[in-house]
Amino acid sequence: MRTLLLISITLMGLAGFAQQNFYDFVVKDINGNDFAFSQLAGKKVMVVNTASKCGFTPQYEDLENLYKQFGGKNFVIIGFPANNFLHQEPGTNEEIKAFCTLNYGVTFPMMSKISVKGADMDPLYEWLTMKEKNGVEDSKVGWNFQKYLIGKTGRLEKVVSSKTSPLDEEILNWIKK
Repeated sequence: MRTLLLISITLMGLAGFAQQNFYDFVVKDINGNDFAFSQLAGKKVMVVNTASKCGFTPQYEDLENLYKQFGGKNFVIIGFPANNFLHQEPGTNEEIKAFCTLNYGVTFPMMSKISVKGADMDPLYEWLTMKEKNGVEDSKVGWNFQKYLIGKTGRLEKVVSSKTSPLDEEILNWIKK
């Protein structure tokens, strides 16, 4: 009986240290509706922080092309507008949605504007950037359009620089494998 009690206590303690999975998160989409990442289970996901007034803003076009080519059953792109770098995303969710639609024809899911660094960092970005939470690596969001690649099991697999095109061979090979 004593052994069972010790095993139970040990298992309960270990449960507290279990890594949260990407698919455990629920966020708000750009329209303010809940968006559960659990609906993406089994897909590869690219998470990218976006901005409308950045030198990398034209990457929206490449992101949309990538989504048109590979998006669907096995791959999805999730955009998170953020105003953390030189106030390059000052708009409201409605303004951001209009900008993305009118200028780049964005059809991949866009989420509500969040913070990707600092004291008000969104919990998803805490998970993406902290090894103690994601179980893989620490990273820092260096600028707009940094890409986080999530595997089919909800595990962080790679962090890709803002400077890297969404159509880079490294990303294409990751999607295809």
